Order: sequence, then structure tokens, then C-alpha cells
Amino acid sequence: MARICIIGGSGFIGRHLAELLVRNQHQVVVPTRNRERAKRDLIMLPTVDLVSADIFADAELDRLFAGCDIVINLVGVLYSRPGRPYGPQFQRVHVELPRRIVEACRRRGVIRLVHVSALGAADGAPSEYLRSKAAGEHAVLAAGPAIGATVFRPSVVFGPQDRFLNLFARLQRFTPVVFLAMPAAQFQPVYVGDVARAIVACLDEDGSHGQVYELAGPRVYALRELVQYAGALAGCPRPVIGLSRWLSLLQAAVLEHLPLRLITRDNVRSMRVANVSSAPLPFGIPATPVEAVAPGYLGRDCLHSRYERFRHFAARR
Repeated sequence: MARICIIGGSGFIGRHLAELLVRNQHQVVVPTRNRERAKRDLIMLPTVDLVSADIFADAELDRLFAGCDIVINLVGVLYSRPGRPYGPQFQRVHVELPRRIVEACRRRGVIRLVHVSALGAADGAPSEYLRSKAAGEHAVLAAGPAIGATVFRPSVVFGPQDRFLNLFARLQRFTPVVFLAMPAAQFQPVYVGDVARAIVACLDEDGSHGQVYELAGPRVYALRELVQYAGALAGCPRPVIGLSRWLSLLQAAVLEHLPLRLITRDNVRSMRVANVSSAPLPFGIPATPVEAVAPGYLGRDCLHSRYERFRHFAARR
């Protein structure tokens, strides 16, 4: 039994990962900004300790990592104010936080670190998001031999409660037509359960120290295909009108100023890079296709989604 701290453990991937670690008899520490508002499925796990903490404070990281054998960092953001080479939110979350985590691991004697980045991360990538993700990887892999570090680069992650296929389904419930930015952008969605299994499998693999693994599903899709598939499963297919790159940037320039950001110009620039990989999933894990999972949470969407919306408006989320 290991004591594992999951930074970002209350998020989408984190909840699936925590459940798998608990099933494997590990103790899990999950920091959260508001323990009372944490997901119920996380609170109910028997060996999960939810701790109120500010993960951007060094003293808090020291407190969280005390007695831990392994630290896993899942934290990421999709939006930031613009900047060079990347905006302040990307700098804080994708670059500075990994550096702080590495230093806290050194201070507390943690000898194993797993960091989740993004497929396409590179210093010369066209988007601030991908450039900042690459800088975070460098900080983790530079930790040295005292800390066994492993980096994962997943493609877009799908599964129940995702913000990918579910978003496309919701959009088509409320709009008669979808004006889609970058419709030909390529994605190779990876199942959240496969991502969690890969992270858990690497913990016992000494050969994974210092390695970078790409995580992608078995099939490449154009973005238009995924939007149409989500709408069909949800029972509300809509016409999809693809926008050119310049119209995509114009649409994003308008939408990024709304309170609910659906897309930004930096997201459009990220989609210029094909989000695909030819590498199989590591550790012999078979890749789960979208078609094997998505019908289970989008196909029954009508009643379930109405129930979730009622809960939202009743302030029960």
C-alpha cells in the first residue's frame, strides 16, 4: 500500500484515477479548494483523504506531501489571457506549479512523480497552451535521478462527465445549427479509464522513469465527425457548418469574451496541430474505442441530462 497525493484529483481524470488506486488498496490524498463541494463519488471512496489546501503555496505542498510515496499532477487549464511565450494563467498552472511540485518532492523526500501533459506539447507549438505544457514537462523531467518522473501526453479524453462529447451534445440541444471552428482538425480520443490504467501501471515500472508516453485511442476522427456523432447519440443531430481558419479565429475572438468560454483563439491555434499518435497505449493496455463507451452516457442522454440541468438550476451541483 502506497500513500499517493493526486494534485487535481477532484477533476475528471482524477476521480477515475482515485477510484482505481483505492481498488488497488492505496491510500490517496486529494487536495481541494472546498472540501464541502467535492464530488460525492470521491468522498465515498474509503481510503481517500480530501484535504482543503492551496496547491500554489509551497507550505501547503509540503503539508500535502508529508509521508507520501508518490505524487501525481493532473492540473491543467484550457484558457489564459494572452502573453509571450504564454499567458499568465498558463504560466502559473502549467509551468510554475510543476516546478513547485518538484521542489516540494525534493524537500519531502518523495521519490516518484507522475505528470500529465498534453499530446502535441512542444516548445515551437503554435498555441500558448501547448508551449506552456512543454515547459512544464521540462521542469518535471529535469528533476534528476532522485525523483523518478514519468510524463503522459493524452489526446482529448472522453468518458462519462467529460467536457468534450458532452459539450457537443449540449450545444446541439439548444442550437438549430452548429457553426464549427476547424472542422477538419484531427483528434484521436482516449478513454479516461485507459488513461487511469496507464498511470497506475507505470507506478510499478522502474523502466518508466524519465519516459514520456503518448496516450491516444484506436481511431482518428475529424472534429466534424465527433460533433455529428455526439448529436446523433443524444437524439438531437443538427446541421454542422464548418468554418475556415480565419472565420474560426473570428468566431473565437467573439466567444472568448463571454462568461462561459466555449472556444478561444488559442484553442483554434492548438487545433492546427493534429492531436494524434501512432504509438500504442503503453504497458499492453488495449485502447477503448469511442463507440464502445459513448452510447452508454450520451445515448440515454434525454432523461439524464434533464435531471442534471434541474440539479444545476436548483444549486445542487
